[in-house]
Amino acid sequence: MKSVKIGDVTVELVRGNIAAQPDITAIVNAANAMLAPGGGVAGAIHRAAGAGLYEECRPLAPIRTGEAVITGGHNLPNRFVIHCLGPVYGKDKPEDILLANCYRNALKLAEENAIDSVAFPAISAGIFGYPVEEAATVALKTVLEAAPSLKHVKRIRFVLYSDHDLRVHENALGKLTKN
Repeated sequence: MKSVKIGDVTVELVRGNIAAQPDITAIVNAANAMLAPGGGVAGAIHRAAGAGLYEECRPLAPIRTGEAVITGGHNLPNRFVIHCLGPVYGKDKPEDILLANCYRNALKLAEENAIDSVAFPAISAGIFGYPVEEAATVALKTVLEAAPSLKHVKRIRFVLYSDHDLRVHENALGKLTKN
C-alpha cells in the first residue's frame, strides 16, 4: 500500500475490491444515473449490499453527471455508500471538471455526515471509457487539494481493481506529491 499524509488526512492506494473494505466508514459507488445495479463497481456494490440498497436508491434517482448522493450500507461492512455519476469520456463535457466534481461532492457529503474514512474506486475509468492515466490525475489532484480543508475525513483510500490501475495511480500520486 502506498500512502501520503496531507495535513491530518492520509491518502492510501490499494489493489482490491471496493465492496470489501471493512475498515472504511463510507465507500463510493461509480453509479449510473438511475443508481441501479449494473456492471463493474455498481454491480459489485449492489450484489454485496443486497436488494435494500436499490430500494433506498430508487427515490434518489436520477442524478446528473458529477453529482453525489448518500445511502446506508445495508449488507456491506460499511455504514454508508456515496453514489457518484462520473462522466462518459468523449460524451460528457468538460470531462475533467465533471470527474473532479464527483470527488468533491463525495467528500462534501462525507463531511456533512461526519464520516472519518472514504474509499473511492477509479470513477469513470471502466465502462465509461475515461483513460485511467487521466482519471487518476484528476481524482488524486482533486482529493489532495480538498484534504487540507477536511474536518471529519481523516483517511481516503483509492481501491483499484487491477495491478495496472494501482501502478498508474501510484505514478500519478508520486508526480503530484513529488515523491
